[in-house]
Amino acid sequence: MTEPILQLEHISYTYPDGPLAVEDLSVSIEKGERVTVLGRNGAGKSTFFLLCNGILEPSEGTIRCGGKPLTRKKKDLTELRRRVGIVFQEAENQILAVTVEGEVSFGPMNLGLPMEEVERRTVEALDRMGLGEYGDRSPQYLSGGEKKRVTIADILAMEPDVILLDEPTASLDPENVARLEETLDQLTRAGIALVVSTHDVDFAARFARRGLVFSRGKLVADGSLESIFSRQELLEEAGLRKPWLWQAAETLRPGEASYPMTMEQFSHWRETVG
Repeated sequence: MTEPILQLEHISYTYPDGPLAVEDLSVSIEKGERVTVLGRNGAGKSTFFLLCNGILEPSEGTIRCGGKPLTRKKKDLTELRRRVGIVFQEAENQILAVTVEGEVSFGPMNLGLPMEEVERRTVEALDRMGLGEYGDRSPQYLSGGEKKRVTIADILAMEPDVILLDEPTASLDPENVARLEETLDQLTRAGIALVVSTHDVDFAARFARRGLVFSRGKLVADGSLESIFSRQELLEEAGLRKPWLWQAAETLRPGEASYPMTMEQFSHWRETVG
């Protein structure tokens, strides 16, 4: 059995002079997984991401990366942040350089890599995001969807094992949402684990099969989306709704244990209904 890429064991975190934000959290992320993180604002999702990336230090518990317990030594934190990258909700808050190429090369340069390696990683990351001709452009003049692709390229240049994406569809039009989903498919095929925090349960249903549900700082569910959306009390506790296709199928044929969540599943379900 392979070692999980990332493990959080009985993690708790309290903000200075603030409430307990995450309590007794245990979760692991495997290679190539697609996981969605669900829950109300303030439920602990963002704190979870910041703990995974080492930005926050847990008050209690242990974080392991590749099976190795994490310390606060610079070497360990650098390795964790190389392997576990975050794409924040607002791309403008993550982009710092004056050119796209400068932005994407920033991370590898901070690793102290030879320039040849920095250039290779930068070119490959830009090409994978369809930004090969954008290197000399100023990020501030790009569209919202293009900026989002730049921030993903930032992380790809670090050659990560896990990418955490916070509300990646926020402010994107349908065309750019479709393009983002194609990008996520490409990353999955490359073996990268993707963990997406979102309020869009329809996107979550298309994206993932495993869900983590947070409520009041606790992980209240970790399992298949089918099991999560079939638990009405859990949905009410976490402030969630069922995907629209689930609701449509449930209206057509009430009383089943679970329902389709994607158009492909819905089409197949309709055939079985007759």
